Amino acid sequence: MTKKNNITLLLIISVVAACTKTDIEPNIIFKNASVYTVNKKQPWASSVVVQNEKIIFVGSDDDALAFTNKNSQIIDLNKKMILPGFHDIHVHPVHGGVTFLQCNLTDIRGIDNLLSKIKNCAEEKGPNEWVLGGGWAVDNFSAMKLPDKKMLDEIVPDKPVSLKSSDGHSLWANSIALEISNINESTIDPKNGAIERYPNSREPSGLLHEDSAMMLVMDNHPELTNKELIDGLKYSRDEFHRLGITGVQDALLKLDPGDPYFGLDAYNYLDDRNELNLHVVTAMFWNNGQPLKPQLERFKRVREKQKNSKNVKATSIKIWQDGVIETYTAAMKEPYSDRADLFSGELQNQPSKLNAAIEALDAEGFQIHFHAIGDYAIEVSFDSLQNAREKNGKRDSRHHISHIEVFQEKDISRFNELDVVANFQPLWAIEDEYITEHTWPKIGQERSKYLYPIGSVKRSGGKIAFGSDWYVTSVNPLDGIETAVTRLEPNGLTKNPLGVNEEIGLADAIEAYTLNGAYVNFLDKKVGSIEVGKQADLIVLDKNLFEIPPKEINESRVLATIFNGDIVFGSYEDLQN
Repeated sequence: MTKKNNITLLLIISVVAACTKTDIEPNIIFKNASVYTVNKKQPWASSVVVQNEKIIFVGSDDDALAFTNKNSQIIDLNKKMILPGFHDIHVHPVHGGVTFLQCNLTDIRGIDNLLSKIKNCAEEKGPNEWVLGGGWAVDNFSAMKLPDKKMLDEIVPDKPVSLKSSDGHSLWANSIALEISNINESTIDPKNGAIERYPNSREPSGLLHEDSAMMLVMDNHPELTNKELIDGLKYSRDEFHRLGITGVQDALLKLDPGDPYFGLDAYNYLDDRNELNLHVVTAMFWNNGQPLKPQLERFKRVREKQKNSKNVKATSIKIWQDGVIETYTAAMKEPYSDRADLFSGELQNQPSKLNAAIEALDAEGFQIHFHAIGDYAIEVSFDSLQNAREKNGKRDSRHHISHIEVFQEKDISRFNELDVVANFQPLWAIEDEYITEHTWPKIGQERSKYLYPIGSVKRSGGKIAFGSDWYVTSVNPLDGIETAVTRLEPNGLTKNPLGVNEEIGLADAIEAYTLNGAYVNFLDKKVGSIEVGKQADLIVLDKNLFEIPPKEINESRVLATIFNGDIVFGSYEDLQN
């Protein structure tokens, strides 16, 4: 008997043996599909068999049908595409959902349209009731015409208004909200925050930057109820499932109630009732202004409490290391190009303090999830992780740095050298007005060479994973995948790719949203690819992404999302139409 015949015989024996074990229990056989597995050993297949929440076969249609029994459901997909479920590893599920259920300003263009929507929101509120929400985009305004309390006072003179920007780093408030919060000419800017003031005056203009300043107002918001938080999470969960997302890292989880980032109780409420249907890792918020030890002990208690949770783990720590370029709060190595005062932004944590915190957190086995946008913030984030490795020893830490906008060329290779994951938001890597009007003028041509250098990091050997930072930008992974492949806005709103040779291939972009995202959350042995023995987290697309032009990727639709073997979006009947 030849070697080929031996292999065939072994395959038949294995299939028959599997059938004898599975000839009673129900299974689902997806056949006649374009299955992209994200498994380099077997990239493509035409069938997947799911039973008891697991994938039990990946391969050809003929071999899959050997698993048929009287309880089988056979789904003919007529060449539709199957992918692993997407993982978004920088997203704000509870906060995003709550915002969408408040005064939602996302995707509204033009100041007049913004003000019209805010006025409508206010008219739906009772007397003296806060108008809360967010999503207004900084690029609706120019450097000479920033959001202003007078704009809000004119349309809402009788109620407090407090609205977060789409990037989450600025708050727009009217005069009543400022008065309630005791913010006036004598108020001093808090550490790591800023209160905008009118030119040549100490009078607050109604715009506050970064968390410490924004909280001066937000601490006076009415405390969100458990129902509001749960409803916000339900909204997000449904949106994620509609778009094929089965796993997330909540990029900022606060542990004290009253804030839309306070979400752990909402997660546990849905998970305990088997209604969450998402893998969740929470990045607990590191408060830069508080001592190390009590925070560390609290993190450890929460992590232990969540250890036995089905789907919600508290193993990551979010550290804000700077702000954003648009408001001069990103920490740069050199001064901003358009600042006569030679201002270069500020670190949220100075290197000595950061090193002590990262060393202690790493020693306790926590994963670090950095926010770093400016080249100085990126550099000191790497330095702190290198220091922790030298002091604690190398381990499987899977630390990651998110946003990572402006690079010194020397730091690109450090992702590979230090085993740090590059957590990009690919949808930001486009030549839109944020870049042309609010970034290039502030940092100049030379520093703009390495804006979101996804291709360079990939070529250097770094591991790349993707997140959306929703609600900041679209949570649709297909938007992010198309942008990573083209460096163009996926709806045709930009003409020139951002950067030179920073595009990546489609297979790499899919991997960044599937297996690599699962890797960040320590789930890559369980999900993230389509392999025998892994949990059945699958999505079905109407088109094979590899057979359409890149500019059409985000026109594809998710037809079904399957989590742990159960369909959570779509229907099997519709898949066969």
